[in-house]
Amino acid sequence: MLFLAFLGFLFSILGLQCLVYTVVGDACVAMDEWVQNPTAHTALDDILPCVDNATAQETLLRTKNVSYQLVNVVNGVINNVVNQNFPPSSAPLYYNQSGPRVPVLCNPFHSDLTDRQCASGEVSLYDSSEVWKNYTCQVSSSGICSKRGRLTPQFYTQMSAAVNVSYGLYRYGPFLVNLQDCTFVRDTFTDISHDYCPGLWRYSQWIYIGLVIVSAAVMLSLIFWVIYARERRHRVYTKRYDARLEGLYKGG
Repeated sequence: MLFLAFLGFLFSILGLQCLVYTVVGDACVAMDEWVQNPTAHTALDDILPCVDNATAQETLLRTKNVSYQLVNVVNGVINNVVNQNFPPSSAPLYYNQSGPRVPVLCNPFHSDLTDRQCASGEVSLYDSSEVWKNYTCQVSSSGICSKRGRLTPQFYTQMSAAVNVSYGLYRYGPFLVNLQDCTFVRDTFTDISHDYCPGLWRYSQWIYIGLVIVSAAVMLSLIFWVIYARERRHRVYTKRYDARLEGLYKGG
């Protein structure tokens, strides 16, 4: 029984050691290999379907172009319809728009899709919807502004929806492209490899030591239980033997 307990203890220690060091070591090595050679065939290729850099850059240009065009469409509506004072005969362009002119939207890109700074008087993609609320009017049943304002609720809703799409592409397009070509994953793996893998080795050793202590405690508990069981059986046998001798003595 004790021999079996010792074998179980030995195999558990060796198995835990192999498991801890293999898992930690293989994970860190695989990340290092992939970061150093992202185009080579590594163990992570099957779970990281990355595209080439040219495809990723083409995707980024298309997201910028869509954002740029959406802003131009919104500004076209503002300049050609919302901020114009049409006569009543020009319906549906006329809806009794009046009051201060609505500020145009800041386009984050030039026509060549390079970054552009906002000009004075433009509103950013981030807060344009809040600013434009101040230019909405109340409308009658016929859809005409009954009070001063240059944006009907319908115009405001449509323009805000276009801004939300443009802002989403502008704000999250580069991040999604980084996911597409695995730049984000590569940066994350680099940080893990440099900052956490050394600590993982150290902590895995601590875990290993803790598991050794637990295994030793279990083995010692088993040994003490075997000793206790044998001693208990010995006491029972001794009591029975003494009782038998006492009976024979009284009978004699």
